[in-house]
Amino acid sequence: MRIETCYFCSSRIYPGHGIQFVRNDCKVFKFCRSKCHAAFKKKKNPRKVKWTKAYRKTVGKELAVDPSFEFEKRRHLPLKYDRTTWNKAIEAMKKVETIKQKRQNSYIMQRLRKGRELETERDVKEVQRDLSLIKSPAAGLKERKMEESVLDDTRESDEEMEIIEDGGEVTL
Repeated sequence: MRIETCYFCSSRIYPGHGIQFVRNDCKVFKFCRSKCHAAFKKKKNPRKVKWTKAYRKTVGKELAVDPSFEFEKRRHLPLKYDRTTWNKAIEAMKKVETIKQKRQNSYIMQRLRKGRELETERDVKEVQRDLSLIKSPAAGLKERKMEESVLDDTRESDEEMEIIEDGGEVTL
């Protein structure tokens, strides 16, 4: 028994499930459910329908290029298996599946990390732009009082200098 893939959404079709459509030129299309069959009949493009694997790969949400995908290619040459080669093939399939899962998970985490960085940058820019809305009027009172006292001191010293110059007396 062979597990096929849906022509439209690329999901798995187990034996006894799905719909088969044969075109006049003897091309066979296999669909996992009527949703995929109806979308195919409506001539929808799988790369533009958001719930398909083709869309997710073209947009960059899923890993598109990986050497482990080579193992899934369909081979048309029949092989004769004995028990040892069959066991080795099953073990290799399990290893390939775990490697593929690890790579996909790391790709997803890398994508999410990049999105988080962009989100924090956007938040920082927004806060800097609208800082006057967030900052309370009483937040800078101490700083303003300190600045005013410094300005007052400089004004007083300037006035003293003017008085000294007018009087003709120079005192230190």
